[in-house]
Amino acid sequence: MAISLVLLLTTIYVSSVSFSPVKAQGSGWITSYQIYDYTTKGLLINYDSSKDVNQTLGSISPGQQIYCTFTVNVFTGGSGDLSLSTSLHQLLQGEYWQLVTQNYTLGNVFNPNSNHAQFVWAQGTFTMTVYGIVPTPSSTTGLAPVNVVSLYGPDGSVLSQITAYSTSAGMASFLTLYNQKNANLNSLISSGVNSGYIQLYTSVLNESQVVAYAGDVTDATAMLNDLNSANAPPSSTAQALFIPLIAVVAVVAVLFAFLWFRVRGKVSYFQLVVEDQIKDLEGMTLRISKIDRAMSANLESVKDRLKRLVGM
Repeated sequence: MAISLVLLLTTIYVSSVSFSPVKAQGSGWITSYQIYDYTTKGLLINYDSSKDVNQTLGSISPGQQIYCTFTVNVFTGGSGDLSLSTSLHQLLQGEYWQLVTQNYTLGNVFNPNSNHAQFVWAQGTFTMTVYGIVPTPSSTTGLAPVNVVSLYGPDGSVLSQITAYSTSAGMASFLTLYNQKNANLNSLISSGVNSGYIQLYTSVLNESQVVAYAGDVTDATAMLNDLNSANAPPSSTAQALFIPLIAVVAVVAVLFAFLWFRVRGKVSYFQLVVEDQIKDLEGMTLRISKIDRAMSANLESVKDRLKRLVGM
């Protein structure tokens, strides 16, 4: 019962969190963002609400140096100050935030060296970059949420947020393998593979996800490795093509059997006739041997050849 309860709670947790390791909350404030690896400059996550783009191209791990370039649409003015915060550890000496847009005034209250920076609430759009190091979570299992950027109102309410999820090396490998197997599943579905196999494949995928989020990444990875799309049954179209092929093979087999028995019957009939002739020839040879020994020898030779012919 305890194990069932854990699996149930884990399933509820998994279903409440998007499997993609990044999500944005709110709309109309932070409209797009890109998260990069600081060392390689490789794009890890790309989100753009206007283009309906939400791509996860790489994983984020504890201790990784990253930077996030994001666009904020302050679609209306208001009183008081807005503020930005991040839970990333400081990467650049004395600086968290860099304003990319030059035509938006943040005001004198803005401090780029603070992980919690206020700015004047003015209508407009600006792009900014935050630099930092992904913190190490207290638990190394599953996915750990990381507050990359949070936008707050004057009363401290969250207007919009960029939350990424850092993974351990094992979880990162699992997620990569999971995405590969999920792509294989989509390929099997599009090719029309038997629905029973699709259900089994999907069940293993979902169960591996539950096991991974429960903290057992090793077993979850092993479950995915057991999924081999090469062993998938043929599609329903291929199975339909097998039916006429089997029918043709069956007809050929029946025809071959008929001809074989027919030929076999004729051979048996000829063998019986030859055997009767051999018996007559033996009697004739015996009688002729008393008259002409040379002719008797010739007949004996013919009789021996006939016996070899029919296997006597």
